[in-house]
Amino acid sequence: MTTTGGRALLLLLLVVASAVLVQIRASDPLLYESFDDSFEGRWVVSGKDEYTGVWKHAKSDGHEDYGLLVSEVAKKYAIIKELDVPVILKDETVVLQFEVRLQNGLECGGSYLKYIRPQADTWDAKEFDNETPYTIMFGPDKCGSTNKVHFILKHRNPKTGKYVEHHLKFPPSVPHDKLSHVYTAILKPDNEVRILIDGEEKKKANFLSADDFEPALIPPKTIPDPDDKKPEDWDERAKIPDPDAVKPEDWDEDAPMEIVDEEATKPEGWLDDEPEEIDDPEAAKPEDWDDEEDGEWEAPRMDNPKCEEAPGCGEWKKPMKQNPAYKGKWQAPLIDNPSYKGVWKPQEIPNPEFFELDKPDFDPIGAIGIEIWTMQDGILFDNILIADSEKVANSILEKTWKPKYEVEKEKEKAEEAAAGPNSLSELQKKIFDVLYKIADIPFLEPYKSKIIDVIEKGETQPNVTIGILVSIVVVIVTVLFKILFGGKKPPVPVKPAAVSKKPQAAAADAAGSSGADKEEKEDPAAPRRRSRRET
Repeated sequence: MTTTGGRALLLLLLVVASAVLVQIRASDPLLYESFDDSFEGRWVVSGKDEYTGVWKHAKSDGHEDYGLLVSEVAKKYAIIKELDVPVILKDETVVLQFEVRLQNGLECGGSYLKYIRPQADTWDAKEFDNETPYTIMFGPDKCGSTNKVHFILKHRNPKTGKYVEHHLKFPPSVPHDKLSHVYTAILKPDNEVRILIDGEEKKKANFLSADDFEPALIPPKTIPDPDDKKPEDWDERAKIPDPDAVKPEDWDEDAPMEIVDEEATKPEGWLDDEPEEIDDPEAAKPEDWDDEEDGEWEAPRMDNPKCEEAPGCGEWKKPMKQNPAYKGKWQAPLIDNPSYKGVWKPQEIPNPEFFELDKPDFDPIGAIGIEIWTMQDGILFDNILIADSEKVANSILEKTWKPKYEVEKEKEKAEEAAAGPNSLSELQKKIFDVLYKIADIPFLEPYKSKIIDVIEKGETQPNVTIGILVSIVVVIVTVLFKILFGGKKPPVPVKPAAVSKKPQAAAADAAGSSGADKEEKEDPAAPRRRSRRET
């Protein structure tokens, strides 16, 4: 009995020990890079000539914690770490997480990661570049009208064998502060993907939903026949001018829109002999001004202060008023077109690239790479994680990121209080985050660059936040008016005053890999000759 009982107890202990070991193994990250030690020897810097940016092992500003630092402005950077064992993205939850701090802000550049699919045995990590194929690209990117946390999946079409980039629709915007932030993508076996920033869910999507990815992972069953042509006699005009209409005899097409208001009289106090502008009396000719090179110097002009309280200055002229006889060019009224056949569309044919699947056929992750083109320095990457447990990812977030963030947040509050009214409040930051999302609405695409310009002005001049909101509302109302009532009204101009010009690089995506969100690089202004009135 004693022997039997001892064996049973030993067996029970072995079972418990095995369960504990399994639990410990299950809680281990598949990959974790804290950068506590130098990255050299574990990460490989690209040997390609175009990647001249220098990576550094550096402390996060104000902390003892180290990270991987982008140390120079206006450079291309590329670095990669190959995994000992590829990570399989099928049938299990996989969490992709990393930390980024934009210590000098981000005006134009990317700070995302590429999860590289396994390469051939002969491949050299020093060959890592923009063309190296990846499985997933994830992380912040901001330049010009681009402001988003990318999630891009490269998926192989089983019919054609071609890889297609599938972009998450309406991704969250990039936090615009200089604090540490954690970006998390949780891939679930039920085709769900969740995007979190600082542990807070910002986006939930389904890999197989056409509403969530562009283009959809599953192609449409049918496509328009590329060989189908519109018949020559096909009439798409719903309305036509009434052929029986006749211009009224009293219709004067030559009457002007405006005429001189003959009843107007010059306001009392009008200063006829005072010009509207005068030379600035405080202006002085610059010491380096060369009359032969720059022309004869003239003082810059300013508004005449004598005109400020007067009704007007200079030669008075009678104003114009609307001509009551104006009718404009006569046009026949529109009637229903008896030959109208509707808007022509080519017939649908079976899509040769169509396929069905129950879940994405992810390629494994064989390496992690950072390949960016940025105008900023001070971008610090840290705590890069791949795990099969959300609890593990959240535990690392709480342990490594949260204490730093709380310190940075308190410091930011103190700086805002010291800066006074010209700093962004928490409410204003939330408002601008919402405005960036509004700028991504599809029907506002033609106006996106204007809206982004206005938002960026607001971020640098918090006192005009209300004006920013009004300007964007005007744009939206104008677009809706055109959609509802048609016509070809010109878009309402959005012209914030004194918007500072920012250096533009080709979007980080140009050096990144997607190509779908590329921004054109703005060439530096060429030297120009000064105007005679410039100082």
